[in-house]
Amino acid sequence: MKNYLPQKWLNNLEILDIAFQPILNIHTGKTFAVEALLRNYQEVGFKSIFALFDYVYEEGLLYSFDIKLREKAFKKFTEINGFKDIKLFYNLDNRIFKMPNFAQGYTNELLKKYDIKKESICFEISERHEISSDCNMEKILTHYQNSNFCIAIDDFGVGYSGFKLLYDSIPNIIKIDRFFLTNIEKDIKKKLMVRSITHLAIQLGIKVIAEGVETKEELLTCRDIGCHLVQGYLAQRPTLKTTEITKEYQNIIDILSSDKRVNKTECKLEVYLDKMPSLHVKTKMSSVIDYFKKYPNIPIVTIVNSNDEPIGILKENKIKEFLYSPYGKSLMLNDGNKKTKLKNLLQPCGIADINSDMSTIIELFSNNPEPVGIILTNNSKYYGFLSAKAIITIMNEQNLLYAREQNPLTKLPGNTMIEKYIADVAMNDTSYLLCYFDLDNFKAFNDAYGFRNGDRVIQLFADILKKHLPQEFFKAHIGGDDFFTAVKINEDNENIYRDKISNIIEKFINDVRAFYNQDDEKQDSIISTDRDGNKKEFPLLSVSASILMINNTKNERCQSNINKILSKQKKIAKMELQHIAASSLL
Repeated sequence: MKNYLPQKWLNNLEILDIAFQPILNIHTGKTFAVEALLRNYQEVGFKSIFALFDYVYEEGLLYSFDIKLREKAFKKFTEINGFKDIKLFYNLDNRIFKMPNFAQGYTNELLKKYDIKKESICFEISERHEISSDCNMEKILTHYQNSNFCIAIDDFGVGYSGFKLLYDSIPNIIKIDRFFLTNIEKDIKKKLMVRSITHLAIQLGIKVIAEGVETKEELLTCRDIGCHLVQGYLAQRPTLKTTEITKEYQNIIDILSSDKRVNKTECKLEVYLDKMPSLHVKTKMSSVIDYFKKYPNIPIVTIVNSNDEPIGILKENKIKEFLYSPYGKSLMLNDGNKKTKLKNLLQPCGIADINSDMSTIIELFSNNPEPVGIILTNNSKYYGFLSAKAIITIMNEQNLLYAREQNPLTKLPGNTMIEKYIADVAMNDTSYLLCYFDLDNFKAFNDAYGFRNGDRVIQLFADILKKHLPQEFFKAHIGGDDFFTAVKINEDNENIYRDKISNIIEKFINDVRAFYNQDDEKQDSIISTDRDGNKKEFPLLSVSASILMINNTKNERCQSNINKILSKQKKIAKMELQHIAASSLL
């Protein structure tokens, strides 16, 4: 028999089992897919899954074994409640192509047998297993993509050919390896690399899974970067019990809800969103022509699969060359002509969730050298199209709003944006560090050295904030010589960020000495007038910091309390040797 397996391996298959781990929408916590993972391999005598597959490969049984294992996974997948609404990720060993009995068609037979849609299957391959030039990942990608299967690349970034794969044969999904995600919120290098990988993938129309996410901070960072999906222990460990796979995961929903800031981003998107009907990828070309005739002002249409997931766009000008000649039109309307099938005319387009932060969408759009717009989804299904014109309009509106609300001297956000930030802090239970800076002895300096030098000092402090506080800090100018900064914190970075505040104070005290004449600098003081108009000796400029640590609680977490504490502590900070007064809101 073509797919013969010795009785020993049939017995082993009875012992081996399939565990499932959910893959979730990173914005909603709803289940997008499950990954099938082999279990009980120790019970049949192997130390690892890799050792088991190496053995069946060496025995020449890899394809026969994989087909049986595939059936076992498909069958168990159908036991999951709501399996028709999610995908199954199945790991492929690249070496099956080298088996003499490899053949096409068995997967389709299994799908028919268990009533599973082809769009529900995603074959997952890894460049870790690339073994030779005659059996490489490009070959596997091409084979399964030509059969209209979804393809995911696992462990992206750990091999050497990942970016070449994106160039040669674009997959549907990539999984960013766990190495890049561990403590990503604290590692600026990892954050930049993951952001670059994610944004490149999105511009090519590829979905991105953050794999192996184990902490709240990793989840939120990956979401903010733009990843579409998440998998890892934070959501759920792999389980042998199909009843433990649920349609959504409340622990993830709670984390996302607690971090959501009050904003009107979604409303803005709704106003500009083009919700024209999409077209199915198998739509006949005659119907495509009818679509553009019906909607003559629509230059782009989103193309979806049977699950209503966007897979690309079709530009009207892509089919004009066929329409403007009788021969071309005849060729296009010929359903047997593979060249003019809708699938072959698609172009990739960036995809983002409707819940994505507007700044992420703008960044994705801006980084694309040939931007046409962004497809927006809701729970991974097509929701609408945000055109280039709409995004540019939103960007202009945001720039005008920012310019109107920023301080004219320092170009930092002003009071309106500070109040909004503190209001957002009061609305959720995430941990924050808030800091109120006040320059010491500024009036005396201003009176002695003039308003122009006073402005230069304020600009100096603003520049120090911009250059020496990490990007994740919110930096703002209250007015005059008062500034405000804030950042989300956790147990690992709390002390690091407090040290950053101390460094800002030290940096300013050292740098501002250059603004004094030699005599004043030498004696560490100046003669100026106090508030009553009396001549008096004043120390050189320094800066005090009132710090409020807000832990993940909602107790006393109202805007007025936050402002009151920061203001009262400012006076205490001025009397402290280190120029810092700090407290915690428990």
